[in-house]
Amino acid sequence: MEIRSLVSFRDFDKIDIRVGRIVAADPFPEARKPAIKLTIDFGAEIGTRRSSAQLTRHYAPSDLPGRLVLAVVNFPPRQIGPFMSEVLTLGVPDDENEVVLVTPDKNVPLGGRLF
Repeated sequence: MEIRSLVSFRDFDKIDIRVGRIVAADPFPEARKPAIKLTIDFGAEIGTRRSSAQLTRHYAPSDLPGRLVLAVVNFPPRQIGPFMSEVLTLGVPDDENEVVLVTPDKNVPLGGRLF
């Protein structure tokens, strides 16, 4: 895989990636691609935010509440059909290009910033 372009640490530092806990997950049948609507708690500083994530291959909505996830919290909100997504939940593709969540491997405080 080729690296697309180099960024400085200063550029990277502008992206605010935080840990949150999924508190609710609901089917999103109106989405063009199969997706799940997430409500994520990022702790007292940021609060609760919503996200649409294309996770249906590996996750059922009932499996997601309680999971820790990483998300970009400082992108502008994005309208996805009738839903306003406020954060970008992070994932990586598996061998079939299906999304697998990026999660901390230990319990960490909500709102913790990736650095």
